[in-house]
Amino acid sequence: MLTIRRSDERGRTEWGWLDSRHSFSFGDYHDPQRMGFRALRVLNDDRVKPGAGFGTHGHRDMEIFSYVLLGALQHKDSTGGGGVIRPGEIQFMRAGTGVTHSERNASAVEPAHFLQVWVVPDTRGLPPRYDQRPFDVAAARRGFVLLASKDGGGGAIQVQQDMALLMTRVGAGERREHLLGAGRHAWLHVARGAVRVGGDELREGDGLAASDEPALALEGVSDAEVLLFDLA
Repeated sequence: MLTIRRSDERGRTEWGWLDSRHSFSFGDYHDPQRMGFRALRVLNDDRVKPGAGFGTHGHRDMEIFSYVLLGALQHKDSTGGGGVIRPGEIQFMRAGTGVTHSERNASAVEPAHFLQVWVVPDTRGLPPRYDQRPFDVAAARRGFVLLASKDGGGGAIQVQQDMALLMTRVGAGERREHLLGAGRHAWLHVARGAVRVGGDELREGDGLAASDEPALALEGVSDAEVLLFDLA
């Protein structure tokens, strides 16, 4: 079964310096029918004005990813982790027993566009941890690249949940297919561009939930960048 979540159906937060779209309930946006998908709890699509950002605030017991699409993001946290995150990199913070952090647009003149993802861990009370690493952009133009997984194999970030985070960049007319094991589910998010899945066209910001499907196949309508969450 495939279920589409259109971009314009998402919740929205506008704070002047921030324009954020929420695939699932977050902050003041609450929809009891949209509390996440499997272990995927938050998928926020954030645009931040130059020099602005999120001040220091806290989290607990959540696996948090930042994925930059445009510009650069400055991260600092109470574990000592931090750095500037740019396109072609994935950043991870395990909140665990508790962590405080801040995230700001690293530029005073250019906007920043990034996705923030929260995954509910299968174990509470873990020690906080920070990780940041590049991924193979050339490989992403040929197929799916693994960014995070339960075992952290193949250079992926280790996440405390039975899930895998993958991404691909696909051109018009190119195809990608991801096989889903028995009992697995998938959430697909179109970060930019457009793809076709099961006869439906998905554009930037659209999401798609897949359950009871043997595989998830997509075809590029235009140059596109897609994240795929393979979930228990």
